[in-house]
Amino acid sequence: MIDTLMTHLVKDLRIEWRSKEAINSMLFFSLLVVVLFSISFNPRGSYSREISGGVLCVATMFASVSALNQAWAREIRHQVLDAQRMAPTAGAQMYLAKVLANFFFVSVVQILLAPVFLVFYNLHILGDAWLLLLVLPLGTWALVANGTFFAALSINSRNRELLLPLILFPISIPALLGMVQATTAILSGENEPAPWIRLLIAYNIAFTTVCLLLFETVLSAE
Repeated sequence: MIDTLMTHLVKDLRIEWRSKEAINSMLFFSLLVVVLFSISFNPRGSYSREISGGVLCVATMFASVSALNQAWAREIRHQVLDAQRMAPTAGAQMYLAKVLANFFFVSVVQILLAPVFLVFYNLHILGDAWLLLLVLPLGTWALVANGTFFAALSINSRNRELLLPLILFPISIPALLGMVQATTAILSGENEPAPWIRLLIAYNIAFTTVCLLLFETVLSAE
């Protein structure tokens, strides 16, 4: 199982390394969000910490959807997805490989975006900064785990680029809320982020399990 998962993961990473399509589009959209919000709200002082959690969440959403729209589109070319359906391997392995690849792509963009974000919003973290290393991966995983599943679900739709965010964003509201509230609490140092972190952990466990159980059915569907 691990060998098959790693084969799919290495394949996706190698394709992205050659093309850089997903990372370039994610970086462009996330930078655009950060710059536009900084111009619109003129963030300074305590106000910047109040809105920064929401801005970071929106930037991550744009980055995630941009990558997820391309995740399965590559598999359609040259009937690769049909060949993978006939392979004697569990669909959960392919799903996990896609999730890990998308998680890696979004995390790279977040790392590149971090210094720009801190400079544009003149941020000074007043809470426990190390908790961001827990909150951001949890929020990112929630988006890419659901997004990878729903991207596969809508792969045969002619309007899949529009259908994916229409399905993904409403069902991801609890995770988005937890990510925004936890990030804002850490940046401002005024509230306790622990309840929101627990919400993110519970959400990820529940929805990742459901997606793993149902993905084989989605993969086999015509």
